[in-house]
Amino acid sequence: MHRGQTSMIEGNIGRGLLSFAVPIFLGNLFQQLYNTADTLIVGNFIGKEALAAVSSSGNLIFMLVGFLSGMAMGAGVLISKYYGAGDREKLRVAVHTDLAFSLLAGVLLTVVGVLLTPHILRWMGTPENVLPQSTAYFRTYFYGSVALFLYNVSTGILQAAGDSRRPLCYLIVSSLVNVALDLLFVGAFRWGVASAAAATAISQAVSAVLCLHRLLHTEEAYRVEPRQIRLDRPMLKQIIRFGLPSGVQNSVIGFANVIVQTNINAFGDSAMAGCGSYSKIEGFAFLPVTCFSMALATFVSQNLGARQHERVKRGARFGVLCSMISAELIGIVVWLAAPFFIRLFNSDPEMVSYGVWQARVISLFYCLLALNHCMAGILRGAGKAMVPMAVMLLCWCVIRVSYITVAVRLWKTILVVFSAYPLTWTVSAVIFLVYYFKADWLHNFDRLDEAGRG
Repeated sequence: MHRGQTSMIEGNIGRGLLSFAVPIFLGNLFQQLYNTADTLIVGNFIGKEALAAVSSSGNLIFMLVGFLSGMAMGAGVLISKYYGAGDREKLRVAVHTDLAFSLLAGVLLTVVGVLLTPHILRWMGTPENVLPQSTAYFRTYFYGSVALFLYNVSTGILQAAGDSRRPLCYLIVSSLVNVALDLLFVGAFRWGVASAAAATAISQAVSAVLCLHRLLHTEEAYRVEPRQIRLDRPMLKQIIRFGLPSGVQNSVIGFANVIVQTNINAFGDSAMAGCGSYSKIEGFAFLPVTCFSMALATFVSQNLGARQHERVKRGARFGVLCSMISAELIGIVVWLAAPFFIRLFNSDPEMVSYGVWQARVISLFYCLLALNHCMAGILRGAGKAMVPMAVMLLCWCVIRVSYITVAVRLWKTILVVFSAYPLTWTVSAVIFLVYYFKADWLHNFDRLDEAGRG
């Protein structure tokens, strides 16, 4: 075990999970800080309309990026399994197939994002006074898609092998680059909202280069040899088997959130700016959710690869509890300090009122969000990715969109949109808990691998 890597299959469970999760938490914290810095700088240097253009970006980006990112999760599960089992040959093939897939995905997303952005924004009902800046921001962002996917996949490879510390260092560098370029492009040169997206694309390219440099020069079994980067058909079949459910889940949830954003857009640019500003604050609540979900997926897949079933159950309990407690503590802080946080982005009173209203409705339910994502991570790590896909599609897409579509016609208030989140988180949490305690999800992992080889 090299320095910087965490053993998931031996030693103290809590210490191992936290050693892996904390660097992911810090990395995501820096990423969220520089994403928030984009919005803060744009809102304070350009104005409310530009803030609305940037703030509404998350759902559209997730819809287009989510499918291919979910597919890459399948490779992460396999890499964790082969690393835990000590299968060097399959690990090598999985790593190089994953990188080949990321290159193709990046090129595809660039083409789709640049061509479809204005059409999607119009379909979302983006106000005319915001549309030009939104289009410029999104198109510039998608020009950096190849770097985005190379970074995400390279980081995923390192994390799947238990190394979450080096990705943290690379992300810190990337974050500092992004903030410096934001201040230069937007604050000093006044180049407009598209330059904020350019700063993000450049910073992602920096982090991708750093990750790839590590993969090219490591002595570990997952070392990358450029000549071996190709799509291996049997391995790609397994990646699709493990990753397709997550990819479909991400893209459909992204589509549902775009519909939710469309309802927000109908209330005007103040609602867009206020709710978008809240979403940046909410991103900090996602930090413990994301890091423990990723840690649990890696922990479960590595230990199932090593056939340590009892260790899996103990680790799952520890990770879920830590994630829920930390997310809820953040939720309490957000509920109390929402007016202060939202005013940081822009002082327009109407914009601030929308952001505070959303925070006060949603933030005390962050513990349920944590429970859902941890359960999804556990089941993905166990090779049961179809289950979280089905649960989240039902609850976060079908039920959420149906509720909003019907209720907003009965009560023409944005409260309908806000309340949809805690309601659907509650329903999905109940379903996940029933499945977790009733179903046999621990003993099919090896058979899934055999089916993929067949």
